[in-house]
Amino acid sequence: MEAGRWIAAAATIWIQCSCGASYAFGIYSPILKSSQGYDQSTLDTISVFKDIGANAGILSGLLYSAVCRRRRHSPLWGPWVVHAAGAVQCFVGYFFVWLAITGAIPRPHVPVMCLFMFLAAHAQTFFNTANVVTAVQNFPHYSGTIVGIMKGFLGLSGAVLIQVYQTLFAGEPTTFLLMLALLPTLVSLVLMFLVRVHHIRSSDHDKLYLNEFSLISMIVAMYLMLLILLNNIFGLSQWSRALTLALLLILLSSPIYVAIKAQKHNFNYGLSQTSSTLKSPFMKHGHESMEPDNSENGIQQYKGTTSETSLDDVVEELNLLQAMKTLNFWLLFVAMLCGMGSGLATINNISQIGESLGYTPRERSTLVSLWSIWNFLGRFGAGYISDVLMHARGWARPLFMTLTLAAMTAGHVIVGSGFPGNLYVGSVLVGVCYGSQWSLMPTVTSEIFGVQHMGTIFNTIAIASPLGSYILSVRVIGYIYDKEESGVGNSCTGTHCFMLSFFILACVSLFGFLVALALMVKTRGIYAGIVRRRMLS
Repeated sequence: MEAGRWIAAAATIWIQCSCGASYAFGIYSPILKSSQGYDQSTLDTISVFKDIGANAGILSGLLYSAVCRRRRHSPLWGPWVVHAAGAVQCFVGYFFVWLAITGAIPRPHVPVMCLFMFLAAHAQTFFNTANVVTAVQNFPHYSGTIVGIMKGFLGLSGAVLIQVYQTLFAGEPTTFLLMLALLPTLVSLVLMFLVRVHHIRSSDHDKLYLNEFSLISMIVAMYLMLLILLNNIFGLSQWSRALTLALLLILLSSPIYVAIKAQKHNFNYGLSQTSSTLKSPFMKHGHESMEPDNSENGIQQYKGTTSETSLDDVVEELNLLQAMKTLNFWLLFVAMLCGMGSGLATINNISQIGESLGYTPRERSTLVSLWSIWNFLGRFGAGYISDVLMHARGWARPLFMTLTLAAMTAGHVIVGSGFPGNLYVGSVLVGVCYGSQWSLMPTVTSEIFGVQHMGTIFNTIAIASPLGSYILSVRVIGYIYDKEESGVGNSCTGTHCFMLSFFILACVSLFGFLVALALMVKTRGIYAGIVRRRMLS
């Protein structure tokens, strides 16, 4: 079972690396727009349905909870059911979008295309829920770190998929869509039976091996950023692309090495503990040596149990309806509405922003790829750093939400200013801060409302992301863009196309900062108790 826990972690990392196709929307959105004759508002509407699908994971959370209940009666049930449901949706959604763009089926009406895009992206919530909730249950004492790793690799998946696209299907976005229908589906179907919950007491060495997973993710991120910059500055030949892709795949396979090493360590540790237990009754003198002294073992067992369940003792386990009756739920929801919504609106329009400012197609592709890197750094960094500072200094996680929303406000101002190179600077700030919300929000949810219904609650709060994106993408960015366009090819050129929109987004992020500040003040008592008990454990 100990081996299974680490193998499950490696399997979830691989699935996360393949299932973030929604972050590559900027690659195929131009061909979708031109082939179907959409204007910018229509394209933004379709992208919003993509966002709703990718973030509204209530069904995946409910399915995961139902599977957990069934698993108590039959061990055959497990997270694989959630993965299988996601695989079906992924294939059906992207395959029909591909058929529409290639003309294999009659041009679908906009609502039908929205449905296809919704299904394609909705699969991501099933993969993500199964992976994240399973990982938190397998490593409860390091929830921030493991969520950061899971969310970080999901953030990197966009850049990974784009590297595959640029190596195998460069200049063929329609073929890329077909790949999106097949690759995540096959990866999840192959690996889904390895992802299982293992209720095992945490050890002191968990953090060591989780740090190795973290190191791998950082190396992959830096390698991807190097590839993106080299391609943008010098351009890479086809043979060099093939070589770099092969090296990337080798790096992505390295989590299995960590899993095997963790398994070996725990096996040896188990043998030593068993040997010590067998010898201990005979260490005492005389006939008393035949009677084992259980006092220390009982104390250790009690400590282990206390350590394992300390978080459950602190947090009252609430279901979705109970959580929705609290002010904390709505403060968190509104903060995510502002932060995630404005961040998602930025990535959905980054290609069009670059086009209006005169960026080349290669530069726009680079921006989309780099967004995945910044997204990863936010997801991983917020989870890891908040865990470290919470254990070491007792800093509450909502504090990091507050700081990242303040920085996101500055990022939106930079994007809207339109100075040369502004998208590179602004996308770094917005991308890192947007990724941070995705790492912090599930962890904060588990700490405020409990782990038992975590999947359902954090997926409900995640609806704030597409809801905010719809309001800001369609009703703000798309509306203002269409008013500013020249009328030639439904396009607009110049800084005026997006300036007002992003100044409005900056105001929204600033409001989110104030809401997150209120949440931090409101939950300071909860986090004081969590920190105190974690230190005692």
